[in-house]
Parts: sequence; structure tokens; C-alpha cells
Amino acid sequence: MSTARDQLDRDFADELVYLARARRALAWMLEHARMRVATGAQVAGDRYTAERLGRMLKSYVKELAEEPDSPLYFGRLRFDAGPAADEHRNQSYYLGRRRITDASGQPLVIDWRAPVSARFYRASARDRQGVTTRRRFGWTTHHPVQLTGFEDERLDHGEELGTASQLLTAEIERPRVGPMRDIVATIQPEQDELVRADLDRSLCVQGGPGTGKTAVGLHRAAYLLYIHRRQLKRTGVLVVGPNPAFLHYISAVLPALGEVDVQQRTLDGVLSEYPPGAVDTDDAARVKHDARMAAVLRRALYARIAEPTESIVVPDGSYRLRVPVTALARHVARIRGEDVPYGVGRERVRARIVAMIQRQLEARGEAPTKRWLDTIGRARPVVAALDHAWPKVRPEELLTALLADPQVLARVADGLLTAPEQEAIR
Repeated sequence: MSTARDQLDRDFADELVYLARARRALAWMLEHARMRVATGAQVAGDRYTAERLGRMLKSYVKELAEEPDSPLYFGRLRFDAGPAADEHRNQSYYLGRRRITDASGQPLVIDWRAPVSARFYRASARDRQGVTTRRRFGWTTHHPVQLTGFEDERLDHGEELGTASQLLTAEIERPRVGPMRDIVATIQPEQDELVRADLDRSLCVQGGPGTGKTAVGLHRAAYLLYIHRRQLKRTGVLVVGPNPAFLHYISAVLPALGEVDVQQRTLDGVLSEYPPGAVDTDDAARVKHDARMAAVLRRALYARIAEPTESIVVPDGSYRLRVPVTALARHVARIRGEDVPYGVGRERVRARIVAMIQRQLEARGEAPTKRWLDTIGRARPVVAALDHAWPKVRPEELLTALLADPQVLARVADGLLTAPEQEAIR
């Protein structure tokens, strides 16, 4: 007669089989990546493109080569067949620090930043979100990393371990030795809400020492790079720390999460790029440190937004895709009224332009691909219209234009700074 212990032994044996399969898939990914590096070295192209491609592929190979030194996954989700499971009905997913696929492209491990992974952190017995079982895995802490066991929470039976989870508690309480570690296996629901908050939200995370403020910030950076990679590749991500020792302490977290293109600088390092050419008077310092100065800068920034004057015409074979100037002006005005961060507003205008063009294609019975739409968003007529209506602005350019022109300063500081205060900062 089969006992509960026998079932656990069978489940553990199945997990060992799956782990071996995932490791074989990772080895294939590494071999394939190395082959791409070798092939890329023989491909003709301009020097810049070849160098950048080479760095990217070699970095990818390095990341994959280091992956076997850490657990390939930390959790597993099983879904029921109910409506709350959405498109995940009757599915099972393993969650890890990076996506692992086999040679056929089938995903064996899902990235912790994928939308479905949020349910691992947020599902509860009260709000299962279609999850029947949440499984956590235990691993050895030494090399080679080995699977030691698992722990199930049967949410469909009302089970929810929380802090009673031995594996979760052991991971949280593991001694902090050496560089800071990632916390993907132990993120709590309230932390996950901060990590996955929208890009256009500015967050201030407060808490006492050891409450996870820095970890949440770094995981948020990794999450945003995963979800908004194209946009953040253009603008970049900068982590600013108080001193080199702090940056060294956190330096391993983002690479462990698969993000290597993030700059980390000390505050002194950032400020040293723009050494002061003069010393402010006491009056100037008081004005510049006043909260009203932020309002002046905001006015100056948003004053750069201009009403469109021409329609957008994008050639598409024998067709001409057109965005009327009236429609463009309407969208610019609406987004201006949404009070979003300046850079987000520019991207929203771009998205609205692309959406209007997409509807024209769909009206012709065509189904544009995502790549085609991305290309349209970067087309010269679209970028030209963007640069006129919602131009890119560098902070130093904005400040220079503001302080170098008394008329500009008077216009944007009207009602905020007195004439003597304006004179003090010029």
C-alpha cells in the first residue's frame, strides 16, 4: 500500500529527473551561445556593430557559464482549470533567475520577472489566482549545487505556510557573508508590488536597516530592464551609491539576475563629471535649494513641448501612411494634460503615432508585426515630428538655457521667484 512517504519519494525522484533535463538544456544553451560567438567573429560588418555584437555574445556566454554554480530554479507553480488561471489553465511552471529553454525552444524555466511569476509571490489561500500548489525548493549552499528537497503549499486546500515555511525561513536567515545576494526566492508580496510598479512611478522605499530597501531597488531595476528593455537601453540605468564599498557589496546582484549593462557610480563620481566653475553666493544658494526652483525647472522643461505644425507621412511601398496634424496635436495635448514624467510623455506620443498608423494598416486587412511597428516608431518622419512636438532635452542643456537667458528665466519663474531672486541665480 502506497504511503504519503512513498509519494514524496516519487515526487522527489521526478524533480531530480526534471533538474537533469534543465541542466542539459542549459548546457545546450551555453554550447549554442559559444557557437554564435565563433560564427559572429567570421561575419563581415562594420567595426562598431561587430564589436558590440561580440561583447553582447561573450557577456551572454559568461552569464550562462556561471549559471550552474547557482540553483537553476527556486519555485514551481501549478494551476487549476478554473477561470482565475486565465491562459495558464492546467499548466505548471518552474521559476528561476533566468529563462531556460531546450533545443526545441520549449521553456523549462520561466524568468522570475515574467508576468505569471508574480503569482508565486502574491497568490494566497484567500486569493489563489488560479494556483493550486506553490512549491519551494531547497538546495545545498556549496558547489556543486544539489537539490535537497521541496516544500508544498496547497493553496487550493487552504494551506499557506508564510513564515512557517522552513525553506523560506532558512533562505532569509542564511548568514550574510561576502557580497549582497539576490532575493528572488524570498520576495514578499509587498516587496513584489514595489518591484513590479509601473515605470512611470517614482518610488521612495523607506525602512530600517536590513529591511530589504536596497534589494528591492536592485530587483526593481532588473524587472524594469526585463519589461522595458528597448526603452531603457536607449536611456540607460544608473545605480548611485554612497561609496565604493557599498557598490562593491551590491555589485553581484544585477549580474546574477542577468543584467550586466547597468552603470554603478558613487555620488561623488557623478558630480565629478561636472566640476563647478564658480561658487554660488549665499543668495544664489538659497534660491537654488528652495523647493520653488523645482517648479521653475519643471516649467522650463515642459515649455519645450510645442504644437505640431505638419502631418506625418511615412512611405510604405506604394502607400503613404499619414497621421494628420490635427490628430497629432490632439494626442500631444492629451498626454501633456496627463502630467506624466517628461520622458514617459515623449514615448507615449510615439506609441500613439504608431497606433494610428497600425490602424490604417489593419483597415487595409494587414496585420503588422511587432518588429515592423518598432521600425515605424523609429522612422525618420516619426522621429522628426517627435523632436518638434516633444523634443529630447538634456538636463545640462535645459539649465544652461534657463540661466543664460534672463528673458527665459523671467518667463518661467513668473510668480515663483522675485526679480532679485532671479538676478541672484543668473
